[in-house]
Amino acid sequence: MGHFIDRRLNGKNKSTVNRQRFLRRHKQQIKESISDAVNSRSITDVDSGESISIPSRDISEPHFRQGRGGQRDVIHPGNDQFIPGDRIERPPGGAGGGGAGEGQASPDGSGQDDFVFQISKDEYLDLLFEDLELPNLQKNQMNRLVEWKTFRSGFKASGVPANIAIVRSLQNSLARRTAMNAGKRRKLKELEAELARLQITEPARPFEEEALRQEIDEIKRKIAATPFLDTFDLRYKNYERRAIPSSQAVMFCLMDVSGSMDQATKDIAKRFYILLYLFLTRTYKNVEVVFIRHHTQAKEVDEHEFFYSQETGGTIVSSALRLMDEIVQKRYSPAEWNIYAAQASDGDNWADDSPGCRELLDKKLLPVTRYYAYIEITRRAHQTLWREYEALQASNANFAMQNIRGVEDIFPVFRELFRKQVE
Repeated sequence: MGHFIDRRLNGKNKSTVNRQRFLRRHKQQIKESISDAVNSRSITDVDSGESISIPSRDISEPHFRQGRGGQRDVIHPGNDQFIPGDRIERPPGGAGGGGAGEGQASPDGSGQDDFVFQISKDEYLDLLFEDLELPNLQKNQMNRLVEWKTFRSGFKASGVPANIAIVRSLQNSLARRTAMNAGKRRKLKELEAELARLQITEPARPFEEEALRQEIDEIKRKIAATPFLDTFDLRYKNYERRAIPSSQAVMFCLMDVSGSMDQATKDIAKRFYILLYLFLTRTYKNVEVVFIRHHTQAKEVDEHEFFYSQETGGTIVSSALRLMDEIVQKRYSPAEWNIYAAQASDGDNWADDSPGCRELLDKKLLPVTRYYAYIEITRRAHQTLWREYEALQASNANFAMQNIRGVEDIFPVFRELFRKQVE
């Protein structure tokens, strides 16, 4: 096998040992692994780090092999079926040599496990919510909601090896060695000039010349003993999150907790709302979230009660919509606030209540809402609530609806509802 050594200097942000470079290079594979991992997590650890597995074939490097060139016609010993020039058909799909399990097969039939590495909580959430935003956000008031973005912010004297700034560290090393040895080099030039003068003068003075040579050798030894790179020279890239003023917004989370919502359906709804809550708190500062639970009656609750209360009952969806309308009128003027809402339900509702829900949305809520998302969690056929909402979707650009059938649909639906708009 031929080995190629690349001795070109690494460009800006292109260090081969830089963790950020690895994440950028294999970003698509990492995002796919994160999309798979988020659906298998428990509700309590969605905002922690993650072990990501990437197939070895996706990170393999190209290599060259030395081989015989030209055209070769070979008849192997024992062949009794083919002659030179025959074309061998490709074996049917699934046929061929034996596999080596989930990893990458080697020529000798052995296997290679997928590459697994750990990403931090911040890296996990950054990749999880990349390319997502609150749709139709407008700048009404510039005093509350702040969006966070990560920027390069100079250098620092401590950090992890993945963030080391090679060029800046070498610059510091050069400056330190220049400062430490400047006096010695001046003295060395003076001594060498004195030695050259003595060598051409008469009579010869060997003892003085030898003393000068010893002094020159001692200065050279001290200069050579100066370390090329010291820990004092090392500098690391610094990153900081800066607050960018944006517009103030409020998100209403409406969840059906009626008796028709079994525990599995409620868990799916909670997973969706936890993703939404993490997205809002991670991307925006001071965004307000209003939690509303409802069965036959609706109630505004705090975060803990929204996710953990065991209260249940019948189903009247319009009670939650009326409560949201009351809260908007009392606390959130549409002229000053960007109003958003996400409603999760299994679609079960009193048949005569569904038209009332449509009317409430059409007449009162959608005109003052930037974006309203309805998520129906069911594997059954859709009922009257879905059909009433379909009519709203056809006539309102700020209304979206999606169906979640199982846990595996949560993150794809979430990304579809809150994907970044293309301007």
